Amino acid sequence: MFSNKLLSRILLVAMSAACLLPAAHAQKRATGFASDDDAFLALRDASRRNDAGRAADIAANLGNYPIPSYVDYYQLKPRIKDATPSELQAYLARYNGSAIADRLRNDWLLELGKRRDWLTFDEQYPQFQLNDDTQLKCYALMSKVAKGIKVADEARALLNVPKDFGEACVALVGTLMETRQFDDDDLWAQIRLASDTGSTDYVRRFVPLTGIEDGSLVAAMDKPASIVARGVGFRRVRHEVYVVALGRIARNNPAQAADVLSNNTLLLSKKQEAFAWAQIAYQASMKLAPEAVQYWRKAGNVPLSLEAQQWKIRAALRAGDWKLVQAGIEAMPASLRDDAAWTYWLARALREDGKVDAANARFQLIAPQTNFYGQLALEELGQKITIPPRALPVTEEEIAPMASNAGFRRALKFFELDLRFEGYREWNWELRKMNDRQLLAAAEFARRSDVLDRMVNTSDRTKAEFDFTQRFPAPYRDIMRSTTQRQGMEMAWVYGLIRQESRFIMNARSHVGASGLMQLMPATARHVAKKIGMTDFSHSQVNEIETNILLGTSYLNMVLSDLEGSQTMATAAYNAGPGRPRSWRSSLVRPVEGAIFAESIPFSETRDYVKKVLSNATYYAALFDGKPQSLKARLGSVAPAAFVPTDLP
Repeated sequence: MFSNKLLSRILLVAMSAACLLPAAHAQKRATGFASDDDAFLALRDASRRNDAGRAADIAANLGNYPIPSYVDYYQLKPRIKDATPSELQAYLARYNGSAIADRLRNDWLLELGKRRDWLTFDEQYPQFQLNDDTQLKCYALMSKVAKGIKVADEARALLNVPKDFGEACVALVGTLMETRQFDDDDLWAQIRLASDTGSTDYVRRFVPLTGIEDGSLVAAMDKPASIVARGVGFRRVRHEVYVVALGRIARNNPAQAADVLSNNTLLLSKKQEAFAWAQIAYQASMKLAPEAVQYWRKAGNVPLSLEAQQWKIRAALRAGDWKLVQAGIEAMPASLRDDAAWTYWLARALREDGKVDAANARFQLIAPQTNFYGQLALEELGQKITIPPRALPVTEEEIAPMASNAGFRRALKFFELDLRFEGYREWNWELRKMNDRQLLAAAEFARRSDVLDRMVNTSDRTKAEFDFTQRFPAPYRDIMRSTTQRQGMEMAWVYGLIRQESRFIMNARSHVGASGLMQLMPATARHVAKKIGMTDFSHSQVNEIETNILLGTSYLNMVLSDLEGSQTMATAAYNAGPGRPRSWRSSLVRPVEGAIFAESIPFSETRDYVKKVLSNATYYAALFDGKPQSLKARLGSVAPAAFVPTDLP
């Protein structure tokens, strides 16, 4: 076993090799920059602007930079359209097995797909390890089509998220139409999907495939009332454009779209009418309109996008229609149906139907999962949420390889440069093939390196061995305890929120400008400071630990009081603003469980946020109190109430 002293020496050597400039090189700075780090950041910016000349000039003076794979990548990436295969192959060979080499292969494959160079594409694609790029999957199917292979079913399963399409997936649809693997039904399914998600650009790209030359399809997206006003028409194309226009009207006013459709069904086929009702129902569901379930019934069993299928269930849950919940989930493809959320709600529907054994069997499938629906399933089986036994502590011998791991060293250097995206890519790349013991050791290394977000993320991945002190850390506990006690707040809930907000990165800053542990927006921080009498507050204080916690907990306490003590609604308010949960509640026609309210939040970010924060808080409470907890009790219920404006930001 390594001694603590020896491990410290290993850590020091590893960090020096990774993050510090060699002494000999320290005398030779990149020309025109205060430091090599500044030069590296400028190189990255030049590469992102596709300024190959500037990138090459900067890179020429970074020959001894600690992360050469990125120096080489940033000067090669802007030239990828013109780089020779031998240059690209040389880079891939030099940095074989690294995260950035896989990134370059991704970039190269996109270029090969654009050129339709299927021979080289087919050689490289199997070597792309992450395989997480939808455009590449579309190009791979196009390559198969070029060889005469039937791929229509694969394409239908893949083409369900237009925002990921890019040139490749639109081109795939065109190729499948040309080769008659797709027909007009497939084409209009894609157009409706793009319309549902508001992707006007993709609808425009599909126009040439429809044969429409009068601009009516674009008008259906931009000026739908004009299309509806001219009537249904007699040709199929007119019908389909009319259905798209109704869906666009429903985005603002589902009831108006429903009235129009109810009076104009004679010339539509039953299938077209069902599609129109489905589009209206989808938009009504996302607006939490009580009529959404009625619209879904009129849509029947028409094929739906993955998003629409989920919103059908959410509308049914709010309405208490368990038969529709069961039928809708059972109609989902297995990949979606097996998700923990829909496993749980199907089990609930089965139990409502008196099928207790079948329900319990489904609860048992997800009860071992340490997430929101795993916790709820555990309670449905008559148990409470507890902390699993802690794994044996990792040894110094287990931690030592993590300290010398080249990917982790690169990640730490990126964190030092505040390049968290690149740091996450390097860190997560190294975790892909680790077993539970290695993950626990990597998490402990992250703790010692003071990157608590990576500790939490890494420890969260274990399957059979657990260390919840890693998963649910509680730094600054004395400050947190005194602050929450003064306000009469639950410390576990606040920690649950911080874990989701910032993962304990003190200087975390979101894309919208929120700052610190509790991710406070500038306007919110000023408002709360004024409310609690901080007359000397300046925004520069927002990242100070005590100030951030005081302002964040004060604001959370304000929205909790404003929302009658409901942690479910107050958590949603902290993320989306206090007015929105009130609006979402005002559309209820009956009291609902907190879990149903959370699942039917219209904003995907807030929906995920609420579930994770309250799941976190339940585990923190179990850790702090040392006794079993109930997530269902924490969620409570949410009853209808009139919408009342609030002065909270």
